[in-house]
Amino acid sequence: MFWRMVRGALFRQRSKMLMVAFTIALGASLATAMLNVMLDVGDKVNQELKTYGANINVLPLGASLLDDLYGVNEGSGVSDKYLNEAELGNIKTIFWAFNIVDFTPYLNTRGNFRLVLPDKAGVFYEAPVVGAWFNHHLELPTGESLDTGMRNLKSWWDVRGRWLNDGDTNALMVGEAAAKKYGLKLGDTVLFQNNVFQNTERGGEEAKNSEFTVEGIFSAGGDEDEYFYMPLASVQNLADRAGLVSRVEVSALTTPDNELSRRAAQDPRALSIKEWETWYCTAYVSAICYQIDEVITDAVSKPVRQVAESEGAILEKTQLLMLLITILSLAGSALGISNLVTASVMERSAEIGLLKALGAYDWPISALVLAEILITGIVGGTAGYFAGLGFAQIIGHSVFGSAISIKPMVIPLVAVLVFLVTMAGSIPSIRLLLSLRPAEVLHGR
Repeated sequence: MFWRMVRGALFRQRSKMLMVAFTIALGASLATAMLNVMLDVGDKVNQELKTYGANINVLPLGASLLDDLYGVNEGSGVSDKYLNEAELGNIKTIFWAFNIVDFTPYLNTRGNFRLVLPDKAGVFYEAPVVGAWFNHHLELPTGESLDTGMRNLKSWWDVRGRWLNDGDTNALMVGEAAAKKYGLKLGDTVLFQNNVFQNTERGGEEAKNSEFTVEGIFSAGGDEDEYFYMPLASVQNLADRAGLVSRVEVSALTTPDNELSRRAAQDPRALSIKEWETWYCTAYVSAICYQIDEVITDAVSKPVRQVAESEGAILEKTQLLMLLITILSLAGSALGISNLVTASVMERSAEIGLLKALGAYDWPISALVLAEILITGIVGGTAGYFAGLGFAQIIGHSVFGSAISIKPMVIPLVAVLVFLVTMAGSIPSIRLLLSLRPAEVLHGR
């Protein structure tokens, strides 16, 4: 009898029930879309920010100490400490290897070379020269392979001409400021001559001369515009630093810092065993730096705080915005449900009054109304969930240019939210139902 009455009430009020289902579906769809995007937005935002540079610098231990103690920047010629190029593949073997998006080594040779311009024979200039990977294919210790380099890490650079390849042993790229300073243009040939050095094996002095063609002029918007960039192997050969690099820039997907990660960044040994395990197994920038130091000899990894902290701030604000949108949409759905169900109870007041006059208690009548609303909520919530999955993909492709991962944990979350919203929207109608008096209703008052 109970379910027959429920079915009859649903069919008799199908237009109102469809409106209730539609209202619930709207709230559920927006909640589903926002929750899926919110849970996946961390990687999406990080990927977007990775196009603007690295968030970790790896320096030799000695160069790092000089920078910390005396403000001597790496590449100034004071420090002769280097990292081993052969160990760089180890970066992709750490616990958070899949969070390492790109990395590029550099060999800075500021002050070690003289520049002879083609139209100014005999005129010498000091020029800061940097060797780097451009599109380097790396075979990893794990048996996997990786393509990495500056072309991915510095994708925002405005380049006239072309990017170099690692095999371009006689080509270089010039920063826009350096090109203006020295009067260089695309296609010019530049002779790099190192300072006369002592050849201990031959017992004499000699100079190395190498010609390079300007293949690209770039604008980076920073100090790099003063530099000359060449393939790493070329600079290693000119500087007699085979297999050595000055520093490594790493771009990694990270989790926003919290109190634990900040304490760990100061001194990981001060953490308890449980705290250390939590920190080590979470993609904090300090944890990734610590793991890189474990696999690179005499290396000190430092987060680029401006990038790392801005990532966390942007991510938190984005997630907060989506959470607020979800809450407001559900609140709107609850108000809509309240109005529709209250109107339905008022229209059925005579029916409810008759049930009470025949001896029905308040709770069975309330259960009847709630059953109708819950069935409608299940239908609307199910439709809204699948519609929300479509909305999430539209948001992902339009904002981030990629699909949003479907999170299974969203299903129970949406189910609980739909239940709570439906119950909250039903409270005014249940209160109205309980206040109805059979005699007054049946007499038309």
